[in-house]
Amino acid sequence: MKYAKYALIALSALTFAACNDVNEQEPQGGTLTAEQLQQTNEAIESRIEATFAGMFTMMGEPQNSLGQDRPDDYGFVMMALSNDLEASDAWIGDNGYNWFSVCGKWSSRNPNYANPYIRYIAPYKQIKIANDVIGSYEEGITDPTAMNRIAQAKACRAYDYMNLAPYFQFNYADHKDDPCVPLVTEKTLDAATNPRATVEEVYKQIIEDLDYACEVLKDYKPTNKNMISGAVAYGLRARANLNMEKWAEAAADAQKAIELSGAQPASIAEVSTPSFCNIEDHNWLWGYDMTVATQQIFPYATVCAWTCSFSGDSYSAAVACYVHINKLLYDQISDTDVRKGWWLNAEKTSPLLEGLNWDGTTGQDIVDLAIEDVKMEMDPYTNVKFGMYSGIGSTTNDNDFPFMRVEEMYLIKAEGLAKSGKEAEAKTVLSDFVKTYRDPSYDIEAQIAKRRLADEIWFQRRVELWGEGFGMQDIMRLKKPVVRFHSASDSSNPYPDAFRFNVAYGDPYTLLRFPQTETDNNSAIVNNEGGVIPQMDQNPDLRDGVTD
Repeated sequence: MKYAKYALIALSALTFAACNDVNEQEPQGGTLTAEQLQQTNEAIESRIEATFAGMFTMMGEPQNSLGQDRPDDYGFVMMALSNDLEASDAWIGDNGYNWFSVCGKWSSRNPNYANPYIRYIAPYKQIKIANDVIGSYEEGITDPTAMNRIAQAKACRAYDYMNLAPYFQFNYADHKDDPCVPLVTEKTLDAATNPRATVEEVYKQIIEDLDYACEVLKDYKPTNKNMISGAVAYGLRARANLNMEKWAEAAADAQKAIELSGAQPASIAEVSTPSFCNIEDHNWLWGYDMTVATQQIFPYATVCAWTCSFSGDSYSAAVACYVHINKLLYDQISDTDVRKGWWLNAEKTSPLLEGLNWDGTTGQDIVDLAIEDVKMEMDPYTNVKFGMYSGIGSTTNDNDFPFMRVEEMYLIKAEGLAKSGKEAEAKTVLSDFVKTYRDPSYDIEAQIAKRRLADEIWFQRRVELWGEGFGMQDIMRLKKPVVRFHSASDSSNPYPDAFRFNVAYGDPYTLLRFPQTETDNNSAIVNNEGGVIPQMDQNPDLRDGVTD
């Protein structure tokens, strides 16, 4: 069996990498001075172009971050899955093949474990590349090509810090002065004594970078959506403003992103079949463009190998590491909502399976199809949201991954309006989106009769953006508890025993720990501490306002 070599090390490799392997890495090190880099690039213009292109290609390709091929090491796409698995709404079975079990158990707070190390190093790798691009040019340069590259690099750098800040410190509004993560820019000379910047300082850098990107890129539409357009720059700033609780600004930026993109949400018909795997889809603003050559580096370190239930060469199907939705959230979705079909129900059926064919098996029978070394039976609540770019049962794991869809902008706009005192407008935006594109029977007044408007918007985010990396970030910014179960005696909820716990907002164990390599190499780092690893069935009375 092609997975046997992984089974032999499941109990160890799934939870940690050897300290020596981790400590050999240098998250913030190895940079040229700005002057050296500029001199080099003046002589070799092609170096800048290669550096610029590499800034995007590294975002979802197999990384080899620890000097070995690991199925859980593929940059920002892996981070998105990790962040969702640490939250409330997504889970993978607790078996010997689940390389993300540390996220389910929250043992990812160990500074010597590989998973949190990879999630820390990936943003700083891209920050280094972005800094190299920015530092390649004289400050204040007015050449349009240079300014475009600088703007995209700054937008990437802002994105990087937004993938770090919410996990190393609590929400912006209440913790502005608390330590967050180290800031590294093109002007940073000493990474060895670089203390944690405050949350406010980190977001100041994020906004400065995005202000520049929005201005320079506002009329820019790249030929490939793996690069950053003006719409994406505004979309990123909308996210940042949302995190900072600048509600009106978030709504305005989201609207600008919608206008600049010209994109329309995917229709009910378009999401009535497994999809979310093609960067060319009209509703995508930004994504990872996975090529056949890139996935061949290590096919198991790809989004397709983990989140797609239809790959013929994957962890998801071959060893039943399917990504499931939490029944608590699933039960809240209306039967008239097309998204209900994005997952199998308790009887293991979904209308999205109709018309599909896998190895001669069609429709609902695909659920119970078993092919040795290729596919195991699907469980209740398995996701069928993510389709297969190369066709059902393909062994080419070249699915693309969405970093930003226009649907998110409508939801940000609704939240920004609601929380800036414009609830009537917010309800119109939300209702129009859901009724037009997801559930024609949607009744917003009935929904907010049972939950607050703010929680209804969060519910819509949790369903619409499920599996795309927003789970834990939303919990942190909204100051919500992690609620995975209501009763340990509820046998209808198949959430794995070892992952079945709830965690209150503010629990210090929520914060990620800095990898040992960072604290070894940067003497100014003071690590997060406090709290204890969650225990099975803890805090059964916690509720989140959505799945109550």
